[in-house]
Amino acid sequence: GGQEDMTSLHPMATQVSMVALLFAASVSGTATRGPQTLGFASPSSLSASHALRGTAGGLATSKTSSALLGHPLMTGGKRRGGNGLLGMNMMFDQLSGSLEGVMKTLAGKKQITDKSISTALRDVRRSLLEADVSLAVADEVIDGIKNKAIGTEVVDGVEPAQQFIKVMNDELTRILGGEQSPLAQVEDGVTKILLAGLQGTGKTTAAAKLALYCQENRKSKVLLVACDVYRPAAIEQLQTLAGQIGAEVFEQGTEANPRQIARQALVYAAQGGFDTVIVDTAGRQVVDDNLMKELKDVKHVVQPDEVLLVVDAMTGQEAANLTKSFNDAVGITGAVLTKLDGDTRGGAALSVQTVSGRPIKFTGVGEKVEALEPFYPERMASRILGMGDVVSIVEKAQKVVDEKEAKAMAEKMMAATFDFDDFLKQSSMVKQMGSLGGMLKMMP
Repeated sequence: GGQEDMTSLHPMATQVSMVALLFAASVSGTATRGPQTLGFASPSSLSASHALRGTAGGLATSKTSSALLGHPLMTGGKRRGGNGLLGMNMMFDQLSGSLEGVMKTLAGKKQITDKSISTALRDVRRSLLEADVSLAVADEVIDGIKNKAIGTEVVDGVEPAQQFIKVMNDELTRILGGEQSPLAQVEDGVTKILLAGLQGTGKTTAAAKLALYCQENRKSKVLLVACDVYRPAAIEQLQTLAGQIGAEVFEQGTEANPRQIARQALVYAAQGGFDTVIVDTAGRQVVDDNLMKELKDVKHVVQPDEVLLVVDAMTGQEAANLTKSFNDAVGITGAVLTKLDGDTRGGAALSVQTVSGRPIKFTGVGEKVEALEPFYPERMASRILGMGDVVSIVEKAQKVVDEKEAKAMAEKMMAATFDFDDFLKQSSMVKQMGSLGGMLKMMP
Protein backbone atom coordinates (compact mmCIF):
# COMPACT_ATOMS: atom_id res chain seq x y z
CA GLY A 1 0.00 0.00 0.00
CA GLY A 2 0.97 3.62 -0.36
CA GLN A 3 2.41 5.72 2.40
CA GLU A 4 0.32 8.42 4.07
CA ASP A 5 1.61 11.76 5.26
CA MET A 6 1.65 11.44 9.04
CA THR A 7 0.77 15.12 9.46
CA SER A 8 -2.60 14.44 7.85
CA LEU A 9 -3.50 11.75 10.35
CA HIS A 10 -5.66 12.30 13.38
CA PRO A 11 -3.42 13.18 16.36
CA MET A 12 -4.47 10.13 18.34
CA ALA A 13 -3.90 7.84 15.36
CA THR A 14 -0.35 9.19 15.30
CA GLN A 15 0.02 8.54 19.01
CA VAL A 16 -1.34 5.01 18.79
CA SER A 17 1.00 4.28 15.90
CA MET A 18 3.90 5.54 17.97
CA VAL A 19 2.93 3.34 20.89
CA ALA A 20 2.77 0.38 18.49
CA LEU A 21 6.20 1.31 17.19
CA LEU A 22 7.68 1.39 20.65
CA PHE A 23 6.16 -2.02 21.35
CA ALA A 24 7.75 -3.23 18.12
CA ALA A 25 11.10 -1.86 19.19
CA SER A 26 10.83 -3.31 22.68
CA VAL A 27 9.51 -6.66 21.57
CA SER A 28 11.37 -7.40 18.35
CA GLY A 29 14.83 -7.49 19.77
CA THR A 30 17.93 -5.83 18.39
CA ALA A 31 18.28 -2.07 17.92
CA THR A 32 20.90 -1.08 15.37
CA ARG A 33 22.26 2.39 15.05
CA GLY A 34 23.14 3.94 11.72
CA PRO A 35 24.90 7.29 11.18
CA GLN A 36 21.81 9.33 12.10
CA THR A 37 19.00 6.86 12.39
CA LEU A 38 17.65 4.08 14.55
CA GLY A 39 16.32 0.98 12.83
CA PHE A 40 14.79 -2.11 14.39
CA ALA A 41 16.21 -5.40 13.20
CA SER A 42 14.44 -8.66 14.01
CA PRO A 43 13.53 -11.99 12.43
CA SER A 44 10.01 -10.70 11.85
CA SER A 45 11.46 -7.63 10.09
CA LEU A 46 9.54 -5.20 12.25
CA SER A 47 11.01 -1.78 11.67
CA ALA A 48 9.83 1.78 11.94
CA SER A 49 9.21 1.91 8.20
CA HIS A 50 7.51 -1.51 8.09
CA ALA A 51 5.22 -0.58 10.95
CA LEU A 52 4.11 2.65 9.32
CA ARG A 53 3.92 1.60 5.67
CA GLY A 54 0.56 0.40 4.47
CA THR A 55 -1.35 1.92 7.35
CA ALA A 56 -4.84 3.32 7.23
CA GLY A 57 -5.50 6.20 9.58
CA GLY A 58 -2.29 5.43 11.44
CA LEU A 59 -3.29 1.91 12.49
CA ALA A 60 -0.99 -0.97 11.61
CA THR A 61 -2.00 -3.49 8.96
CA SER A 62 -3.14 -6.94 10.00
CA LYS A 63 0.13 -8.38 8.73
CA THR A 64 2.16 -6.02 10.89
CA SER A 65 -0.16 -6.53 13.86
CA SER A 66 0.11 -10.29 13.55
CA ALA A 67 3.88 -10.13 13.43
CA LEU A 68 3.99 -7.87 16.46
CA LEU A 69 1.42 -9.66 18.58
CA GLY A 70 2.74 -13.08 17.62
CA HIS A 71 6.22 -12.39 18.93
CA PRO A 72 7.34 -14.92 21.59
CA LEU A 73 7.92 -12.22 24.22
CA MET A 74 4.29 -11.18 24.06
CA THR A 75 2.83 -14.67 24.02
CA GLY A 76 5.40 -16.53 26.06
CA GLY A 77 6.15 -18.84 23.12
CA LYS A 78 2.64 -20.24 23.45
CA ARG A 79 -0.30 -18.30 24.75
CA ARG A 80 -0.94 -20.79 27.50
CA GLY A 81 1.71 -21.47 30.08
CA GLY A 82 4.33 -19.22 28.47
CA ASN A 83 6.87 -17.13 30.28
CA GLY A 84 6.45 -13.93 28.25
CA LEU A 85 5.00 -10.68 29.54
CA LEU A 86 1.49 -11.68 28.53
CA GLY A 87 1.81 -15.09 30.16
CA MET A 88 3.25 -13.58 33.34
CA ASN A 89 0.80 -12.26 35.86
CA MET A 90 -2.06 -12.14 33.36
CA MET A 91 -5.50 -11.83 34.82
CA PHE A 92 -7.85 -14.65 33.77
CA ASP A 93 -4.98 -16.54 32.12
CA GLN A 94 -6.64 -19.92 32.72
CA LEU A 95 -9.94 -18.75 31.29
CA SER A 96 -8.34 -17.08 28.28
CA GLY A 97 -6.28 -20.19 27.60
CA SER A 98 -9.26 -22.53 27.76
CA LEU A 99 -11.00 -20.60 24.99
CA GLU A 100 -8.36 -21.77 22.50
CA GLY A 101 -10.18 -25.09 22.32
CA VAL A 102 -13.41 -23.38 21.28
CA MET A 103 -11.97 -22.54 17.85
CA LYS A 104 -11.26 -26.20 17.07
CA THR A 105 -14.52 -27.44 18.58
CA LEU A 106 -16.70 -25.18 16.42
CA ALA A 107 -14.65 -25.28 13.21
CA GLY A 108 -16.78 -26.09 10.18
CA LYS A 109 -20.09 -26.10 12.06
CA LYS A 110 -23.16 -24.60 10.40
CA GLN A 111 -25.04 -24.16 13.64
CA ILE A 112 -24.07 -23.82 17.29
CA THR A 113 -25.66 -26.77 19.11
CA ASP A 114 -25.57 -28.16 22.63
CA LYS A 115 -23.36 -30.99 21.40
CA SER A 116 -20.91 -28.74 19.54
CA ILE A 117 -20.22 -26.49 22.52
CA SER A 118 -20.69 -28.87 25.45
CA THR A 119 -16.97 -29.55 25.78
CA ALA A 120 -16.11 -25.88 25.44
CA LEU A 121 -18.66 -24.89 28.08
CA ARG A 122 -17.37 -27.55 30.44
CA ASP A 123 -13.83 -26.21 30.04
CA VAL A 124 -14.99 -22.64 30.54
CA ARG A 125 -16.91 -23.58 33.70
CA ARG A 126 -13.89 -25.38 35.11
CA SER A 127 -11.69 -22.39 34.32
CA LEU A 128 -14.14 -20.03 36.04
CA LEU A 129 -14.04 -22.15 39.18
CA GLU A 130 -10.25 -22.36 39.03
CA ALA A 131 -10.23 -18.56 38.79
CA ASP A 132 -12.02 -18.55 42.17
CA VAL A 133 -15.32 -17.37 40.72
CA SER A 134 -18.20 -18.36 42.98
CA LEU A 135 -20.10 -21.50 41.93
CA ALA A 136 -23.40 -19.61 41.54
CA VAL A 137 -21.80 -17.02 39.26
CA ALA A 138 -20.00 -19.67 37.18
CA ASP A 139 -23.26 -21.56 36.62
CA GLU A 140 -25.07 -18.33 35.76
CA VAL A 141 -22.45 -17.48 33.14
CA ILE A 142 -22.65 -20.93 31.55
CA ASP A 143 -26.46 -20.96 31.54
CA GLY A 144 -26.54 -17.51 29.98
CA ILE A 145 -24.12 -18.49 27.22
CA LYS A 146 -26.04 -21.71 26.57
CA ASN A 147 -29.40 -19.98 26.27
CA LYS A 148 -28.07 -17.34 23.90
CA ALA A 149 -25.77 -19.49 21.78
CA ILE A 150 -27.52 -22.81 21.20
CA GLY A 151 -29.58 -22.85 18.03
CA THR A 152 -27.95 -19.73 16.64
CA GLU A 153 -27.46 -19.95 12.89
CA VAL A 154 -23.98 -19.09 11.72
CA VAL A 155 -23.99 -15.78 9.84
CA ASP A 156 -22.31 -15.78 6.43
CA GLY A 157 -18.73 -14.64 6.71
CA VAL A 158 -18.62 -15.16 10.47
CA GLU A 159 -16.98 -18.26 11.89
CA PRO A 160 -18.92 -20.22 14.56
CA ALA A 161 -16.14 -19.67 17.07
CA GLN A 162 -16.33 -15.91 16.55
CA GLN A 163 -20.07 -15.96 17.02
CA PHE A 164 -19.68 -17.98 20.21
CA ILE A 165 -17.09 -15.53 21.52
CA LYS A 166 -19.51 -12.66 20.80
CA VAL A 167 -22.19 -14.38 22.89
CA MET A 168 -19.70 -15.01 25.66
CA ASN A 169 -18.49 -11.41 25.55
CA ASP A 170 -22.07 -10.17 26.00
CA GLU A 171 -22.66 -12.52 28.93
CA LEU A 172 -19.41 -11.62 30.70
CA THR A 173 -20.18 -7.93 30.27
CA ARG A 174 -23.57 -8.49 31.90
CA ILE A 175 -22.06 -10.43 34.81
CA LEU A 176 -19.43 -7.73 35.33
CA GLY A 177 -22.10 -5.08 35.68
CA GLY A 178 -23.23 -4.17 32.17
CA GLU A 179 -22.38 -0.49 32.07
CA GLN A 180 -19.76 1.57 33.84
CA SER A 181 -21.05 3.01 37.11
CA PRO A 182 -19.78 6.60 37.43
CA LEU A 183 -18.68 8.22 40.67
CA ALA A 184 -21.39 10.41 42.20
CA GLN A 185 -20.99 14.16 41.82
CA VAL A 186 -23.02 16.94 43.43
CA GLU A 187 -23.39 19.83 41.00
CA ASP A 188 -23.94 22.67 43.47
CA GLY A 189 -22.40 21.59 46.73
CA VAL A 190 -19.90 19.21 48.26
CA THR A 191 -19.54 15.64 47.01
CA LYS A 192 -18.93 13.44 50.06
CA ILE A 193 -17.25 10.05 49.67
CA LEU A 194 -16.82 7.58 52.54
CA LEU A 195 -14.25 4.79 52.22
CA ALA A 196 -14.50 1.58 54.24
CA GLY A 197 -12.65 -1.71 54.19
CA LEU A 198 -10.73 -4.36 56.02
CA GLN A 199 -7.24 -3.84 57.34
CA GLY A 200 -4.53 -4.23 54.73
CA THR A 201 -6.65 -3.75 51.62
CA GLY A 202 -4.97 -0.49 50.60
CA LYS A 203 -7.79 1.77 51.73
CA THR A 204 -5.67 4.81 52.67
CA THR A 205 -3.76 4.59 49.39
CA ALA A 206 -7.08 4.27 47.56
CA ALA A 207 -8.25 7.50 49.23
CA ALA A 208 -5.28 9.39 47.79
CA LYS A 209 -5.72 7.76 44.38
CA LEU A 210 -9.38 8.74 44.35
CA ALA A 211 -8.46 12.30 45.33
CA LEU A 212 -6.04 12.53 42.40
CA TYR A 213 -8.69 11.12 40.07
CA CYS A 214 -11.13 13.84 41.14
CA GLN A 215 -8.48 16.52 40.74
CA GLU A 216 -7.48 15.45 37.25
CA ASN A 217 -10.86 14.47 35.82
CA ARG A 218 -13.19 16.88 37.60
CA LYS A 219 -10.81 19.71 38.50
CA SER A 220 -12.02 19.28 42.07
CA LYS A 221 -10.65 20.87 45.21
CA VAL A 222 -10.36 17.80 47.43
CA LEU A 223 -10.19 17.53 51.21
CA LEU A 224 -8.96 14.22 52.63
CA VAL A 225 -10.26 13.46 56.13
CA ALA A 226 -8.23 11.19 58.44
CA CYS A 227 -10.71 9.25 60.57
CA ASP A 228 -8.44 6.24 61.10
CA VAL A 229 -7.27 6.95 64.64
CA TYR A 230 -6.36 3.35 65.48
CA ARG A 231 -3.70 2.21 63.01
CA PRO A 232 -0.21 3.48 63.81
CA ALA A 233 1.04 6.05 61.27
CA ALA A 234 -2.25 6.02 59.32
CA ILE A 235 -2.51 9.82 59.51
CA GLU A 236 1.14 10.24 58.50
CA GLN A 237 0.63 7.92 55.53
CA LEU A 238 -2.36 9.93 54.34
CA GLN A 239 -0.43 13.19 54.73
CA THR A 240 2.51 11.81 52.76
CA LEU A 241 0.28 10.65 49.92
CA ALA A 242 -1.66 13.93 49.96
CA GLY A 243 1.62 15.81 49.66
CA GLN A 244 2.41 13.91 46.46
CA ILE A 245 -0.82 15.04 44.79
CA GLY A 246 -1.18 18.50 46.31
CA ALA A 247 -4.28 17.74 48.38
CA GLU A 248 -5.08 18.89 51.90
CA VAL A 249 -5.65 16.61 54.89
CA PHE A 250 -7.99 17.37 57.79
CA GLU A 251 -6.89 15.56 60.96
CA GLN A 252 -7.15 15.99 64.72
CA GLY A 253 -4.67 13.38 65.90
CA THR A 254 -5.25 9.91 67.31
CA GLU A 255 -7.08 10.92 70.47
CA ALA A 256 -10.08 12.50 68.77
CA ASN A 257 -13.40 10.75 68.14
CA PRO A 258 -13.89 9.78 64.46
CA ARG A 259 -17.47 11.09 64.49
CA GLN A 260 -16.30 14.46 65.79
CA ILE A 261 -13.49 14.57 63.22
CA ALA A 262 -15.96 13.94 60.41
CA ARG A 263 -18.39 16.56 61.70
CA GLN A 264 -15.75 19.28 61.97
CA ALA A 265 -14.22 18.32 58.62
CA LEU A 266 -17.50 19.07 56.87
CA VAL A 267 -17.59 22.53 58.46
CA TYR A 268 -13.98 23.12 57.42
CA ALA A 269 -14.72 21.98 53.86
CA ALA A 270 -17.66 24.37 53.53
CA GLN A 271 -15.60 27.28 54.82
CA GLY A 272 -12.60 26.43 52.65
CA GLY A 273 -14.46 26.10 49.36
CA PHE A 274 -13.79 22.39 48.89
CA ASP A 275 -16.14 20.62 46.48
CA THR A 276 -15.09 17.04 47.29
CA VAL A 277 -14.54 15.42 50.69
CA ILE A 278 -13.05 11.92 50.96
CA VAL A 279 -13.25 10.32 54.40
CA ASP A 280 -10.72 7.58 55.22
CA THR A 281 -12.10 5.39 58.01
CA ALA A 282 -10.35 2.81 60.16
CA GLY A 283 -9.74 -0.66 58.78
CA ARG A 284 -11.98 -3.19 60.46
CA GLN A 285 -13.13 -6.79 60.54
CA VAL A 286 -16.71 -7.70 59.70
CA VAL A 287 -17.04 -9.52 63.01
CA ASP A 288 -15.95 -6.43 64.97
CA ASP A 289 -19.33 -5.06 66.05
CA ASN A 290 -17.87 -1.97 67.74
CA LEU A 291 -15.98 -0.79 64.68
CA MET A 292 -18.95 -1.57 62.40
CA LYS A 293 -21.14 0.53 64.68
CA GLU A 294 -18.58 3.33 64.51
CA LEU A 295 -18.65 3.14 60.70
CA LYS A 296 -22.44 3.48 60.76
CA ASP A 297 -22.14 6.48 63.08
CA VAL A 298 -19.57 8.20 60.82
CA LYS A 299 -21.80 7.50 57.83
CA HIS A 300 -24.73 9.08 59.69
CA VAL A 301 -22.66 12.21 60.38
CA VAL A 302 -21.23 12.55 56.86
CA GLN A 303 -24.38 11.61 54.91
CA PRO A 304 -22.15 10.55 51.99
CA ASP A 305 -23.07 10.56 48.33
CA GLU A 306 -20.85 7.49 47.86
CA VAL A 307 -19.92 4.73 50.29
CA LEU A 308 -17.14 2.75 48.64
CA LEU A 309 -15.82 -0.51 50.03
CA VAL A 310 -12.14 -1.11 49.29
CA VAL A 311 -11.53 -4.83 48.74
CA ASP A 312 -8.44 -6.85 47.84
CA ALA A 313 -8.85 -8.55 44.45
CA MET A 314 -6.44 -11.29 45.47
CA THR A 315 -8.97 -12.65 47.99
CA GLY A 316 -11.02 -14.00 45.07
CA GLN A 317 -14.71 -14.72 45.60
CA GLU A 318 -14.28 -13.81 49.28
CA ALA A 319 -14.11 -10.20 48.08
CA ALA A 320 -17.64 -10.60 46.74
CA ASN A 321 -18.88 -12.12 50.00
CA LEU A 322 -17.22 -9.31 51.94
CA THR A 323 -18.88 -6.69 49.74
CA LYS A 324 -22.26 -8.31 50.38
CA SER A 325 -21.62 -8.41 54.15
CA PHE A 326 -20.69 -4.74 54.30
CA ASN A 327 -23.63 -3.80 52.14
CA ASP A 328 -26.02 -5.69 54.41
CA ALA A 329 -24.49 -4.21 57.56
CA VAL A 330 -23.79 -0.61 56.53
CA GLY A 331 -25.11 -0.01 53.04
CA ILE A 332 -22.58 0.75 50.32
CA THR A 333 -22.86 2.14 46.79
CA GLY A 334 -19.95 0.34 45.16
CA ALA A 335 -16.53 -1.24 45.47
CA VAL A 336 -12.94 -0.31 44.73
CA LEU A 337 -11.01 -3.43 43.73
CA THR A 338 -7.34 -3.03 44.69
CA LYS A 339 -4.28 -5.09 43.69
CA LEU A 340 -5.95 -6.15 40.45
CA ASP A 341 -2.56 -6.09 38.73
CA GLY A 342 -1.38 -8.89 41.00
CA ASP A 343 -4.46 -11.08 40.55
CA THR A 344 -3.84 -13.82 37.97
CA ARG A 345 -7.23 -15.47 38.54
CA GLY A 346 -9.79 -12.67 38.68
CA GLY A 347 -12.58 -14.33 40.64
CA ALA A 348 -13.27 -11.13 42.56
CA ALA A 349 -13.98 -9.03 39.47
CA LEU A 350 -16.41 -11.60 38.09
CA SER A 351 -18.19 -12.25 41.38
CA VAL A 352 -18.64 -8.88 43.14
CA GLN A 353 -21.51 -7.46 41.08
CA THR A 354 -23.61 -10.63 41.03
CA VAL A 355 -23.05 -11.74 44.63
CA SER A 356 -23.29 -8.34 46.34
CA GLY A 357 -25.58 -6.47 43.98
CA ARG A 358 -23.18 -3.51 44.07
CA PRO A 359 -20.98 -2.42 41.14
CA ILE A 360 -17.21 -2.20 40.96
CA LYS A 361 -16.51 1.49 40.40
CA PHE A 362 -12.71 1.58 40.35
CA THR A 363 -9.77 -0.79 40.15
CA GLY A 364 -6.30 -0.33 41.56
CA VAL A 365 -3.64 -1.48 39.11
CA GLY A 366 -0.42 -0.53 40.86
CA GLU A 367 1.12 1.14 43.88
CA LYS A 368 1.52 4.64 42.42
CA VAL A 369 -1.13 7.26 43.17
CA GLU A 370 -1.91 7.44 39.45
CA ALA A 371 -2.73 3.72 39.33
CA LEU A 372 -6.52 3.94 39.67
CA GLU A 373 -8.88 3.29 36.78
CA PRO A 374 -12.65 3.48 36.39
CA PHE A 375 -14.07 -0.01 35.93
CA TYR A 376 -15.60 -0.63 32.50
CA PRO A 377 -17.34 -4.05 32.31
CA GLU A 378 -17.26 -4.23 28.52
CA ARG A 379 -13.53 -3.49 28.42
CA MET A 380 -12.78 -6.06 31.09
CA ALA A 381 -14.80 -8.67 29.18
CA SER A 382 -12.70 -7.93 26.10
CA ARG A 383 -9.51 -8.43 28.09
CA ILE A 384 -10.76 -11.74 29.45
CA LEU A 385 -11.50 -13.01 25.95
CA GLY A 386 -8.11 -11.91 24.64
CA MET A 387 -9.58 -9.12 22.49
CA GLY A 388 -7.58 -6.45 24.29
CA ASP A 389 -8.59 -3.00 25.46
CA VAL A 390 -7.29 -0.54 22.90
CA VAL A 391 -9.58 2.23 24.18
CA SER A 392 -7.79 2.28 27.53
CA ILE A 393 -4.40 2.40 25.81
CA VAL A 394 -5.52 5.40 23.75
CA GLU A 395 -6.82 7.16 26.87
CA LYS A 396 -3.48 6.60 28.60
CA ALA A 397 -1.62 7.91 25.55
CA GLN A 398 -3.77 11.04 25.45
CA LYS A 399 -2.69 11.92 28.99
CA VAL A 400 1.06 11.62 28.49
CA VAL A 401 1.79 12.18 24.80
CA ASP A 402 2.13 15.77 23.62
CA GLU A 403 0.30 16.16 20.30
CA LYS A 404 2.89 18.41 18.64
CA GLU A 405 5.80 16.29 19.79
CA ALA A 406 4.04 13.13 18.62
CA LYS A 407 3.54 14.62 15.16
CA ALA A 408 7.16 15.78 15.01
CA MET A 409 8.44 12.32 15.95
CA ALA A 410 6.17 10.67 13.41
CA GLU A 411 7.58 12.93 10.70
CA LYS A 412 11.12 11.99 11.74
CA MET A 413 10.19 8.32 11.47
CA MET A 414 8.86 8.80 7.96
CA ALA A 415 12.01 10.69 7.00
CA ALA A 416 14.23 7.97 8.55
CA THR A 417 15.86 10.47 10.92
CA PHE A 418 14.51 8.94 14.14
CA ASP A 419 17.55 8.61 16.45
CA PHE A 420 18.30 7.35 19.95
CA ASP A 421 17.49 10.70 21.54
CA ASP A 422 14.00 10.52 20.05
CA PHE A 423 13.71 6.91 21.16
CA LEU A 424 14.60 7.96 24.71
CA LYS A 425 11.87 10.63 24.68
CA GLN A 426 9.35 8.14 23.37
CA SER A 427 10.38 5.53 25.94
CA SER A 428 9.89 8.12 28.68
CA MET A 429 6.36 8.85 27.42
CA VAL A 430 5.39 5.20 27.40
CA LYS A 431 6.92 4.71 30.84
CA GLN A 432 4.47 7.30 32.15
CA MET A 433 1.63 5.19 30.77
CA GLY A 434 2.51 2.36 33.16
CA SER A 435 4.37 -0.92 32.92
CA LEU A 436 4.94 -2.49 29.51
CA GLY A 437 3.48 -5.73 30.83
CA GLY A 438 0.32 -3.91 31.92
CA MET A 439 -0.14 -2.38 28.47
CA LEU A 440 0.54 -5.66 26.72
CA LYS A 441 -2.42 -7.14 28.57
CA MET A 442 -4.60 -4.58 26.82
CA MET A 443 -3.38 -5.53 23.34
CA PRO A 444 -5.64 -7.80 21.26
